[in-house]
Amino acid sequence: MADDRKVPSTAGAKAVDAFVKQVGSLPANRAPGSRGRLLFAMDATASREPTWDHACTIQGEMFVAADALGGLDVRLAFYRGFDEFKVSKWTSDGRELARLMGAVRCLAGRTQISRMLRYAGEQRRESRLDAVVFVGDCCEEDVDAVGHEAGQLGLLGLPVFVFQEGDDRAASRLFPQIAKLTRGAYCKFDRSSPDQLKRLLGAVAAYAAGGRSALLKYGRDQGGAAALLTNQMK
Repeated sequence: MADDRKVPSTAGAKAVDAFVKQVGSLPANRAPGSRGRLLFAMDATASREPTWDHACTIQGEMFVAADALGGLDVRLAFYRGFDEFKVSKWTSDGRELARLMGAVRCLAGRTQISRMLRYAGEQRRESRLDAVVFVGDCCEEDVDAVGHEAGQLGLLGLPVFVFQEGDDRAASRLFPQIAKLTRGAYCKFDRSSPDQLKRLLGAVAAYAAGGRSALLKYGRDQGGAAALLTNQMK
C-alpha cells in the first residue's frame, strides 16, 4: 500500500524535511512586537526566464503565513543583464510585490550573488533586515568571494534561506555553503513542484514573522503537506 503521508516532491521528502528542521532550530531574529523584514532576492538572468512569471504568484504564500503573526515587510531584489542590480521599496502587500515582480523581464547576464549578499549585509547593519530568501539556479562567480560575503552575514546574524532550481553543479556545491555560513537553510526545487516552493516560502515567512513557534503553528494551520513537514519538530 502506498504511504499517503509522504510529501510529493521531486527533490525528495527528506530534503524538504531537513530544510524545515533547519528553519525550526533557528532563534527568532527580530525584536518582540516588531514586524519581520525579509529581502526576497532572485536571479533574473536568462536561465530563469521559463519560471519567472510563475514566481510572481508564489510569493503570496509568504504574506498569508505572516499576516496572522504580526505581519511581514518584504523588499524585492534582483540581478540581470549587464551589471544590473535593483531593489524595490518595502511592501507588506502581496499584490504590490506581485506587480513589481511582474514588471521585470529576464535578461542575459552573469550572476551577482556576492553583490546581493553584500547589500543584505549593509541592510542588516542598519538593523533593517531579519532574513533573506534567495532563489537561483547557477553561479558564475568566484566561489571563495561569495563564501566571504556569506560569512560576513553569518557574523551579523542574518540567515539566508537558499532555494536552488535545477541541478547546476556549481550551485549544488555553493548554495548549501551559503546557507551553512549564514546559519540559514537550503533546499532544492524544480519547476514541476510549485506547491512545494509555496509551502517552503510560507515556512520562512512564518519564521521571519514569529520564530520557531510561529513556524510550528503555520504547519498545524495549513495541514496536509505543511503539517507533515513540521510534525517532526514538536
